Formats: sequence, C-alpha cells, structure tokens
Amino acid sequence: MNFASLLAVALGGAFGSLARYGVSALALPISRELPMGTLIINIVGSFVIGFFGTLTLAHGKFPAPEPWRLFVLVGVCGGFTTFSSFSLQTFDLMRSGYMGRAMFYVVASVVLCVVGVGLGHMLAARLNGGAVSVTQYVMEEEA
Repeated sequence: MNFASLLAVALGGAFGSLARYGVSALALPISRELPMGTLIINIVGSFVIGFFGTLTLAHGKFPAPEPWRLFVLVGVCGGFTTFSSFSLQTFDLMRSGYMGRAMFYVVASVVLCVVGVGLGHMLAARLNGGAVSVTQYVMEEEA
C-alpha cells in the first residue's frame, strides 16, 4: 500500500459516491414500488467491475497500472455500488410487510448483478484477446 494507491482509492470512491447520488436522484420517479436506483446502480457497478477488471489485466491488450485499477475497481465501484443500502432497503420492505417485493428485490439484485459481471467480463474478454481473469491483485477482489 503506497500513497498513489491510497489516493487512487480515495478519488475513485469520491467519484463513485457522487455518481451514486446522481443516479439515485434520477431514478426517484421510477422508485415508487422498489428502490430502483439501488438496483440500477448495483447492476451497472457489477458490469463495470467485470468489464474494466477483465479489459485492463496486465497480460492483456489494454493493461492499466495498478493505481488505475484500484481507482476503478476499489474506489469507483466501491463508492458507487450500494450493498449496504440494498440490505437496508430490503429490511425496510420486509418490515413494512412487503415480503414478496423484498424477495423479488433480493433475487433480481443478485441474479442481475452476477449477470452484469458476466456480461462485462465476456465483452472485455472478447476485446482483450480471450482473457479469463477479472482480478489480478487480491485487493481488487475486496471492492
């Protein structure tokens, strides 16, 4: 861990948090029944982590230095995706008696976010000469 890595994560986290706020605000009109902003954010963040992680591997066609990967994978995606908000919103749906909505939200979030990572990986692997990895440093998996 060095200063460049810390700065990359901090700046990425700030950017991701601001982007999350913007998407959440834009999604308010469609979030009457379910917290759609959080669902959209988690799907997009899952796609980005799968795509960027695969596309920028050191042994691929588009390698990125470790600070850039940390900026996107840990900083931006960590600040942007919202599992804690997802958990709170699911709890609120259940507490409010909307068990069916809560279960739909959990299943939709998990399935669509895993699909997002897979699609991002497949697209980037195609662009990156058939890469099979998404992460190359242990810290990237902690995003």
